[in-house]
Amino acid sequence: MTDSGRSRFFGGALALLLVLIISAGCASLKSGAASSEDSAVQATTEEEETPGPLYYDFGDVLVPVELKVVREKSFIYHAPGFTAGVLVLTGRVEVDSLVRFFENNMVKDNWRLLSAFKSPRAIMFFSKANRSCVVNITEKQFKTEVEIWVAPTVEDSEATLLK
Repeated sequence: MTDSGRSRFFGGALALLLVLIISAGCASLKSGAASSEDSAVQATTEEEETPGPLYYDFGDVLVPVELKVVREKSFIYHAPGFTAGVLVLTGRVEVDSLVRFFENNMVKDNWRLLSAFKSPRAIMFFSKANRSCVVNITEKQFKTEVEIWVAPTVEDSEATLLK
């Protein structure tokens, strides 16, 4: 093969390689655009199907949908016009996210935040005219556990259990 034949061969091979690279790039752009459209439709569908936060046994304590009730650890007392006890829930939710959730949503149900402790464990104290609520959030190894304690408020400030 002569020098001019080699340069034609390599020039043709280089042109063919360039055409293949450009074609592959265009094909990936089309599939990327299609997949982003698909994911946008899927995200819209998931947003429509994802239920919002829930009220469980306590009708005025909203709970994130990502948390599931642990019935074995929960104890709820119901009487006419009165519900108290502890509701235990677990899920894979960050502690900071849960703290923000309860800070924002308890106010909507007329709870007042009295005080809060934050460390690897977060404890929040809320009150209403006739009830108190303690939200205890503990991060475990693979999940987060939330205990929601609701009890009636003692009207007589002199009355205590330890007299």
